[in-house]
Order: sequence, then C-alpha cells, then structure tokens
Amino acid sequence: MATSEAVLQVLGGSLPSLFGSDNSFRKLVSSHTSRSFIRIRKKRGSKCVNFLNCSNISYRAIRVDCFQSTRQSVHGDIAHSYLRSVNCKCQQADSASSVASEKGNGSWIIDNDQSFDTVPGNTPSLMQFETVRELKVGEEDFQSNGSLPPNGSVEDTLNRIAGNSIEDEAWELLRESMVYYCGSPVGTIAAKDPTSSTADVLNYDQVFIRDFIPSGIAFLLKGEYEIVRNFILHTLQLQSWEKTMDCHSPGQGLMPASFKVRTVPLDGDDSATEEVLDPDFGEAAIGRVAPVDSGLWWIILLRAYGKSSGDLSVQERIDVQTGIKMILRLCLADGFDMFPTLLVTDGSCMIDRRMGIHGHPLEIQALFHSALLCAREMLTPEDGSADLIRALNNRLVALSFHIRKYYWIDMKKLNEIYRYQTEEYSYDAVNKFNIYPDQISPWLVDWMPSKGGYLIGNLQPAHMDFRFFSLGNLWSIVCSLTTDDQSHAILDLIEAKWTDLVADMPFKICYPALEGQEWKIITGCDPKNTPWSYHNGGAWPTLLWQLAVASIKMNRPEIAAKAVEVAEKRISRDKWPEYYDTKKARFIGKQARLFQTWSIAGYLVAKLLLANPSSANILISQEDSELLNAFSCAISSNPGRKKRGPKSPQKTYIV
Repeated sequence: MATSEAVLQVLGGSLPSLFGSDNSFRKLVSSHTSRSFIRIRKKRGSKCVNFLNCSNISYRAIRVDCFQSTRQSVHGDIAHSYLRSVNCKCQQADSASSVASEKGNGSWIIDNDQSFDTVPGNTPSLMQFETVRELKVGEEDFQSNGSLPPNGSVEDTLNRIAGNSIEDEAWELLRESMVYYCGSPVGTIAAKDPTSSTADVLNYDQVFIRDFIPSGIAFLLKGEYEIVRNFILHTLQLQSWEKTMDCHSPGQGLMPASFKVRTVPLDGDDSATEEVLDPDFGEAAIGRVAPVDSGLWWIILLRAYGKSSGDLSVQERIDVQTGIKMILRLCLADGFDMFPTLLVTDGSCMIDRRMGIHGHPLEIQALFHSALLCAREMLTPEDGSADLIRALNNRLVALSFHIRKYYWIDMKKLNEIYRYQTEEYSYDAVNKFNIYPDQISPWLVDWMPSKGGYLIGNLQPAHMDFRFFSLGNLWSIVCSLTTDDQSHAILDLIEAKWTDLVADMPFKICYPALEGQEWKIITGCDPKNTPWSYHNGGAWPTLLWQLAVASIKMNRPEIAAKAVEVAEKRISRDKWPEYYDTKKARFIGKQARLFQTWSIAGYLVAKLLLANPSSANILISQEDSELLNAFSCAISSNPGRKKRGPKSPQKTYIV
C-alpha cells in the first residue's frame, strides 16, 4: 500500500500544477488467478484495461484522467502502475512483461531527462507526452514510506516512467503483430493500422522478409528464439516454390518478398480447411520487381540466430546448407558485368519504387558483402563446397576493393573528381569510369563537411549518384565493407549534418530529395515519392537499429542514443508511423501506415542494443585477417593492369 500511495502522491496532490485540482482515480485491483501467463490487451483510445494475471503476481492499475490547468486537456492518458509483489517464475509471463534495462558495466542507458523540451526550472508539460499509455513505476522509485527518493525529483521520475512506458507499449504492439501458422509463430505483419480500410491494406497484412529482420533481432535479444527459427525454416521451404511471371522463371535461389498465411478448403472435403503459406516473389508486387535483398537478409538473420541462441543445428541442416548455396550461386553467377558489384534493377531493395537506383546501388552491395561473410562463416567444410568458398573469397576481396576505392567520397576526393580529365583510353587511367566533373551538384559542394565522408549511392560508366543513402552506409560499417577510418568518417558526417539527416525524427533514408525536373524524369512523376516524402528523402524510424549497430561497432554509441532520444519525443504519440515527410521530418507521412511493425521493432532493437552493447556482436562482421592480406596484395599489384591471357577453365559449383 505504501508504494501505491506514493504513486497517488506523485500523480495527485504533489503535482497540482500538472494535473489541476479535478483528478479522478480508479483502482482496478486484480485478483490472483491460476493462469500460467499474462496477456494484456486494450483497445486503443479506450480507458478500460483487462488483466489476466499470472499466479503469484499482483498488479494494480490506476486510471488517471488528467487535465492541465492551462486550458489544455490530456485526452485518453492512462497511467498504469504495475506493482510487482513477488517474482514470477513463469517464462511466458516474463515474455509478456515489460522490458527491464540492465544497468551493468559497459551499458549505455539513455538519459530520459533529456527526452522532453523543458525550460530549466520549469515543470515539464504533460502535453509533451500526450498519449503515454503505460507508466511503469518500480518500487525502487519510491521509499517504503511512499515519499520521493531523497536525490530524485518529480521530473526525473516522470521522465523515467515515460521512457519505460514507450518500451512497454512497443513490446505489446510487436506481439500483437505476430502471425501464426499451424499454431506456431512464423513472423510479424508489416503493419496493423486500425485506420486502414480493407481496400487500403494492400500487402501490409503480409510477412515481409526485410520487414521482419528488426522484429527477429528484437526477439533474439529478448531470448525468444522460436519465432525466428520458424521464420527461417518456413521461408526456406518457400525458396523452392515455382516462380513464374509471363512464362519466365527467375533463379532457383530467389527468396520471396513476403508471404501470407491463408486458410483454404481441404482438398476433397469442403467442410474442412487447412492453413497454407502463400508467397509473393515479386509477381504480385507493385512494379513486379524481384526482391534481391530478401535472400541476403535471410542469411544475415540465420547467422544472428545461431550466434544469439547457440543453436547451430539449424544452420548445419542439409536443407539450410543447400538454401545458402542456392542464394550464393544466384549472386555469384557469371554475367556481362565487368564490376564485382551486383547488378540489379530499380526498386529491388528497401527502396522498392523507381528512384534511380538501378545498376549497382550501395544498399545491395553492403548486404551482399555482409551475406558473403555470414555464409563463409556458416558453410560446412566439404568437398562440394570448396569451389564455392573459393569463388566467395575472391568476390569478397574484389568487392571490398571496388567499394572502398571507387564509392568513397570526401572533400579531398571531391576535389579530385572536380579536376578529372575525361575520355581517357588507358589501362592506367585515373578517371576509369569517365565521370564528367559537371556531374558534381552545387548542393554537394556546400554540403560536404571538411571532416567526414561517405559512400556514394551508385556507380556506373559516366555516372556517380552522389546522394547519401543511409542504410547502405550504415550497413557498410556493420559488415566492415568500409575501413575503420572510413567508418568513423561516415559517423563524423552524420554528426556534422545532424539537422539534415535526423532533424525532428531519425533517419533520412536518403539525402537530398529529387526535386523539380529531376524528380519528374527519374521517378516518373511518382505521387508517393514526391520531394521529402517516402523513399525520396523521407525519414524512417526503423533505421534507428542500423544506426545503433554501426555506432556501437565503432564505440560511439552516444550517436545512436541521441537519435533514440529524439525519436522518443513523438514516435509513440504519433502512433508509430511508417515514415515522416518534409525536409525536417515534421509531418507524419501522407500515406504512412500507423503502427508500422518495423518502426516499432527498430526502436526496440536500438534500445536493447544500447542497454547491452555486446549483444550487437550477433550482427557485426569483423574484417578477416586473410581477406585483409589478400586485399593488401590486390592494391599493391595494381589490379587495373593485369596480365592478359587465356582464362583457365572454371569449376562448377556443386549445390
């Protein structure tokens, strides 16, 4: 009782300036039940909360209708004070309870004191966290006599409560998005937006490979491995499905973009039904583009599962080993291209609409490099894999050299391009790709900081895409595609251009936006990719988790912590949008789905990683010493001029 009275003291009489004099409190005291798990459900916008409590756990919910005395009201604010009386030993109950950050050595805990725009000395306005749904108050926040801690303050307590509340809400929403197949969890849907009509759902009710990655990582970091294991194995089964569009079939190793669990009548018995997985390999997608990144993300998640759970039996299975080889064979197949980078069409990755990224986009190259490293680590040594591993190693060296040398740009490199000579016909040409200096846009000259740099978005003959693409640059850091110096320079640029790349909501998917005639020509006048919207310079909260991994790898987690702090000011209040519009990310995206799952999961992964930085190792790939030596030899031997002669017969890959 002392603790609950202290909560009433804080939320009631101790804060007359915040809540006014007309406060109504209702205690919903739950009874002990024999249920073996907790499931908390509430309708959004409703003030009723139902609890099914685990035995040996007692919860008290306090409903508070708060009104400011300054003519502003707080609509639907509900403060839930979960007061734990004894420890629950039920694993399922633990998984349904809220996240508790471990403040151990080496942990990075975000200072929630900075999560509200307050004037020093003033009490923070409750309107700044207008729709906080759950306020978790631990007993440690109050003394046994119900008073505030001697070194605490009302502002400290409320900020800490609000931070925990956002995480609690995020976990609840993530669990609500889970999809089940034959009674087992197999993924999370893209979005569960209650404001969308049936006609507007499109494919947001499906499980996307790329969208599930942050959800899967969140569950791994939470110690819940079943859903990730099921996802890996079921999508592997879909890999072998027949894929045909207009009488043409792509390569066998292609992974689906998404799948949906459907209930269909059982063959021969109309009275019975069965559940089936219905995959989409791009033949039903808008634009009919094959998802090149799906297989790459699948390999990355497979490695993360093994490192996190310690269960290596999944990656050692024959069918899983075959799936890895099929993806590699598809990616390493010979073609007409002279470059080691993957050649893809527009819209074949996260940017899945026409945005001028066809060719060799950085995002695909970073994921390609990461998947090669992960596959190299997981492939079992056997005679049938020797040729494939040899080809994989050769590609890794060539890809690293190509990206580091030709995609990198900073002020020094920009000045070098500015002075390029063109039309050079020579093995030793400086301007190997015949880049015309007039391609350098005026915005880049003014935008490039004196300290820092980044990898350009694309490179083709006579074309350099100078736009900054966030995912490609961040994941290049994570998988060691960039050198340490280049990785630090990318983070330096992010800090220098914080108001452009983060602003009011992290993180810009690319910078700058295509505008005017350029937008018309490159996007085809796409009404969804208007300037500073969606993929054309929109801000995507899901990118928080990639920023967190990259920052932690370079031992600069304060960058991600600062971005998370910015997001916490409004992402819950805005109902977890898919993306934000305008140059400073002031508006919720005009066509953004609310309660977007990877926005929720991206935030959770960032918080979990910052609380336990060492857990980022399940995603990070360090540069291999053997590959580093081979890379050094490649540089010293001048790969631009090699001895010409007949090529030795190439061995086939055994899959």
